[in-house]
Amino acid sequence: MRKEKIEELESIIDGFKTISKVKLYREAKFIKGEVYSCTLNNGKTITREKIVKNGKGGSASIVLPVTKDNNVILTVEPRVFSKRTVGIGIPAGYIEEGEDPYVAALRELEEETGYVPNKLISLGGFYQDMGCSSAYNETFIALDCEKKTNQHLDPGEYIKYFDCTYDEALELIDLGYIKGCNAIITLGKAKKYMKRGN
Repeated sequence: MRKEKIEELESIIDGFKTISKVKLYREAKFIKGEVYSCTLNNGKTITREKIVKNGKGGSASIVLPVTKDNNVILTVEPRVFSKRTVGIGIPAGYIEEGEDPYVAALRELEEETGYVPNKLISLGGFYQDMGCSSAYNETFIALDCEKKTNQHLDPGEYIKYFDCTYDEALELIDLGYIKGCNAIITLGKAKKYMKRGN
């Protein structure tokens, strides 16, 4: 990866590092747990705990934006419980009650970056953590994206974005910058749509 691209990314990361954490609540407001007794068809009974986010399953739409010049757009935002306290990923967000995942992908892309695609293609989905969650993440690739508006971030959201080639994004995985499964899985699923060498 070009040295100036790494330097650009590092300067964005430096602006998002967490310098302190103070526990505010003993009981979480957004994330809760439920305990279930589950009877299997073989007659066995097991106990399982389920994560519930804001009273919902926590399903999300994840979208890899590709610009008209074939660059991908990555997001940089606080991820305060990770080792680096900053995450490099791609636009993503929760699917609202009754919202189509396709519509959620378009909404999140525009909110987080201000970009709008010419074409949005489903790449399929995956469960976030089948052992304790019903969250099913839908992945998309957004082609020929153009900057149409400013970011429209929710209160408490701090997101910057960064463009690079697809190959450079894959290299950022190898270099340890991209560590989130949402981005890694979506970048892998997008491979057949990307022009290589860019």
